[in-house]
Amino acid sequence: MGHPRTPLAPLRWQGFLGLQLLVHALLVVPGRAYSELSDIALGGIPSSADALHPHTGSLLSPILVPRVPGTAGSAAVQRHIAGFFARELPGWHLGWHNSTSRTPATGAADVPFSNLVLTRDPPWAAAGGGDVGRLALVAHYDSLYRPEGFVGATDSAASCAMLMQVARGIDAALTKKWDAMVESGDAGLGLEDDDKGVQIMFLDGEEAWVTWSDTDSLYGARSLAEKWEAEAYPAQSAYQTPLEAINLFVLLDLLGAVDPHIPSYFTATHWAYQGLAKIETRMRELGLLATRPKNPFLPESGKTTEQFRSGGFIADDHVPFMVRGVPILHLIPTPFPPTWHTMDDDADHLDPDSVTDWAKIITAFAAEWLELDEYMGDPTHDNEKKAQEIRSRSEL
Repeated sequence: MGHPRTPLAPLRWQGFLGLQLLVHALLVVPGRAYSELSDIALGGIPSSADALHPHTGSLLSPILVPRVPGTAGSAAVQRHIAGFFARELPGWHLGWHNSTSRTPATGAADVPFSNLVLTRDPPWAAAGGGDVGRLALVAHYDSLYRPEGFVGATDSAASCAMLMQVARGIDAALTKKWDAMVESGDAGLGLEDDDKGVQIMFLDGEEAWVTWSDTDSLYGARSLAEKWEAEAYPAQSAYQTPLEAINLFVLLDLLGAVDPHIPSYFTATHWAYQGLAKIETRMRELGLLATRPKNPFLPESGKTTEQFRSGGFIADDHVPFMVRGVPILHLIPTPFPPTWHTMDDDADHLDPDSVTDWAKIITAFAAEWLELDEYMGDPTHDNEKKAQEIRSRSEL
């Protein structure tokens, strides 16, 4: 995260977007098809503590290296992400979006930026068609150019690993749901609630190379949003462009430190924030989360309209999408972690329990969005036994 504020500075509107962005943020309202998970389904979300361990985790530890765009470290992380999906989740389609740009730090040299976009659509959806609305889960994988050797564990290696785990956590349930729909004859009827997919975006070039500005930041996000705005789907599609097909853009940033405080930034998506906060509350009551924070991660479910009017937002990868009308749920703490943009933002300063809990919470949110309740869980574990275990924990 490289926006122009200190960790403790007050939130402020970013002036280069002005009133147009504020109107989009307050008035764009997404569809609200959403189905809560049962206690049993919440309990069936797999633990990811081993995979997300900062030093030994198969998902997280390979990302905890310097990842400046165009460098060997960046390429290694790209291979790690792409290889994980190819090996473990081959049903996800990997799309690369590549661009180049000059930066204030690199002079006349063009720096390459590569976004990785993983998509899982219903099997009956036409390839390249515009009839699937998608939940987008997003994080940036690049790291700061300076100081040299900066890792960016919260910024945002941990979020990338969380999203890899989310994909693994919902993949089998998606397959079961769609197979059941095909078998029952309910597939491909053109119903909006049924034609829902999911995209996971790993964006490049979020960080400023010298000083955060309109042109020195968000390189990958700006290029991708511009491309998708101009890319038209076939006539008669439910959505006109890939941008329009994003029903909700959930951006994770600066997560993985202890005791985060995540505000609700936008009125239009406060309902989604409330859904996420309810998941956190329920999982804590059921004893499914490892952290014991002083306050909830997501404490602003009761935020009023008047409080939104006096608030603001933090510039981040969502901005090029939001200014084009995409609804945004921004999961970034304020204040920022104390390690922000320092060499201490490394594996040793991550809180492993927080990383694991965030992965569980986001997995549950995605499962609720995609209406996977009856398809979640471990098929080798007896449901009645699991229900009893959950009830016992909730009574403690």
